Amino acid sequence: MSTQTSNDRPNAAPPLIFELGQEGRANRYVEEGRPLDQFLPTSLLRDELPLPDNSELEVVRHFTKLSQRTFGIDLGFYPLGSCTMKYNPRVNDAMASKREFAQLHPYTPDEHAQGALQVMYELERSLSSLFGMAAFSLNPSAGAHAELAALLIAKKYFKDRGESHRDKVIVPDTAHGTNPASAAMCGFKVISLPSDERGRVSVEEIKKVVGPDTAVCMMTNPNTLGLFEDHIHEIAAAVHEVGGLMYYDGANANAIMGNVRPGDMGFDLMHLNLHKTFTIPHGGGGAGHGPVGVAAHLVDYLPTPYVRATPAKADATASNGRPLAPSDAMTYELDFDRPKSIGPMRSFWSNFAHAVRALAYIYANGADGLKKVSQLAVLNANYVRVKVADFLETPYPEICRHEFVASAQDLKKATGVKALDIAKALLDHGMMAPTMYFPLIVPECLMIEPTETESKETLDHFVEVLREIVETARKEPETIMAAPVKTVVGRVDETRAARQPDLKWEPASA
Repeated sequence: MSTQTSNDRPNAAPPLIFELGQEGRANRYVEEGRPLDQFLPTSLLRDELPLPDNSELEVVRHFTKLSQRTFGIDLGFYPLGSCTMKYNPRVNDAMASKREFAQLHPYTPDEHAQGALQVMYELERSLSSLFGMAAFSLNPSAGAHAELAALLIAKKYFKDRGESHRDKVIVPDTAHGTNPASAAMCGFKVISLPSDERGRVSVEEIKKVVGPDTAVCMMTNPNTLGLFEDHIHEIAAAVHEVGGLMYYDGANANAIMGNVRPGDMGFDLMHLNLHKTFTIPHGGGGAGHGPVGVAAHLVDYLPTPYVRATPAKADATASNGRPLAPSDAMTYELDFDRPKSIGPMRSFWSNFAHAVRALAYIYANGADGLKKVSQLAVLNANYVRVKVADFLETPYPEICRHEFVASAQDLKKATGVKALDIAKALLDHGMMAPTMYFPLIVPECLMIEPTETESKETLDHFVEVLREIVETARKEPETIMAAPVKTVVGRVDETRAARQPDLKWEPASA
């Protein structure tokens, strides 16, 4: 395989060698001469596949080493700003893996899927209460998918009102990059709104751009600088005054759970990234879940199906013939009969395993626990922010929410070391890099989000490693510019890697 390995660099990990094994070395559990198609499907048998002849032990070691060469929250600190890469309690996975959930077919009739439908119903009701919305649909697959759903809802809402001329979507420069993309996909014209010197949306600037053609104002609060939009009520009032809708990007909801609700801020539409705030594994592009929520006047437009609950009949009995317990005194069903709905956003009903994980997390924490989660996330972010300010510029030196931004601009001017170099150097210390160069309004930006699940010792260690990297950059900048040197793969041409990825292994003789 042709790869940029680091075996020729000091302190590098040992090279990954594919050409292992010798003929006759493999374990032979199958009697010689017996056809393999008695044990494996014929479609999997390929004589021409040049696999090495190895013992089972060597194969196990090979793939175990591979698994340890990909970074994840289980291995080290993951301060990826705006993505909330926090620890996922294993009990959530255990709940989602229960046979009654994991082996339930999506087409199971409602009467035989009451437990699963109850999970969806209780999750929807919990999210609605927690975030101040009238209702949520669990249908969208992830955050950007739910953004798309919300804007489709807005478009259909205005069409029904005879206001199809509303074609402008206002997007602040601190918004997530998917916001303008989702708006453009729905045919809206995007109006970019610069932040003021405080890193927030100015009420005066909003009033200048809103008008009879305003459809939606999309905002993240706290924004991607980690700052709370403290004039959010005035902003919402300005948008509503001209007949527009307010949309809440819930990617940063880990900062506000139980403390403030988007519905109370004046938002009409919102989405949540359950795979961030509600501890669902999502590293490496894994499956997400993005419920979309709406205020009362938009409920009829939610994607289908919607789980509806009605009181069970008085004479109903449980499957074991006993009278229903109070908790079972409801009947749940998928409601597809919603004439104003924008329709389904995906096949089947939701990313159901993630719905189970999220509900398990909500019930494990309870209302007080979820509030404490956000308070600890804010505390941890401010603890790190104050310490990092000793050696890196922090452009917005005030109390932040769950994340903050630092800048390597001064360091770059003095030494040539960029934010990218700092991020690469962190990899040599067993830590994932923060988000780099986002938001775009901060030059040489490092967006750092420690989350609530990290201990003080981990945060202190991260700060000291970051301090060491900056100090080394001032004395020996070339050392940091060469990082990483301890990882399996060193610096690569990232543009080429993205555009011309080498994803297929070929034997050395090929």
